[in-house]
Amino acid sequence: MKRIASLLLVLTVSPAWPQATFTVKALTPETALKAAQAALARCRANGYQASVAVADRMGVVQVLLRDRFAGPHTVDMASAKAYTAVSFRTNTTELAEATQPGKPQSGIRNRPGVAAVGGGLMIEAGGSLLGAIGVSGAPGGREDDACAAAGIAAIRDELELN
Repeated sequence: MKRIASLLLVLTVSPAWPQATFTVKALTPETALKAAQAALARCRANGYQASVAVADRMGVVQVLLRDRFAGPHTVDMASAKAYTAVSFRTNTTELAEATQPGKPQSGIRNRPGVAAVGGGLMIEAGGSLLGAIGVSGAPGGREDDACAAAGIAAIRDELELN
């Protein structure tokens, strides 16, 4: 009888097991497209021909827009910037600074597909990383960042409501 009572006590106070699944928030294709269109519109308004990529939280491109006269390299760079922001969970301008030659993390720049230059911003809401937006084609990382920020601003209200 003591053994059964001891066994029941152990079973009732044993630590809780972690759940087998979890819920993840993800951008819809429509929301990703809206962000990309707003970023492209900002670049156009400033006279820049650019490409914009929006990646999901795993770094896979959901939407890619290339303006008519954007350079052919901008497609790969915009995608790489979005991938890099998601992969390292940091905006690429900050990663560029942290990975300068001679710094401990400088080797990150040698990873395939990494773009440690400005223009990639994380898309976050409610404490969750939802994806990232990458822009390439403006004259410099600051201008690429500004276009990407305009894309996020266009969907911010929708993200915060969820």
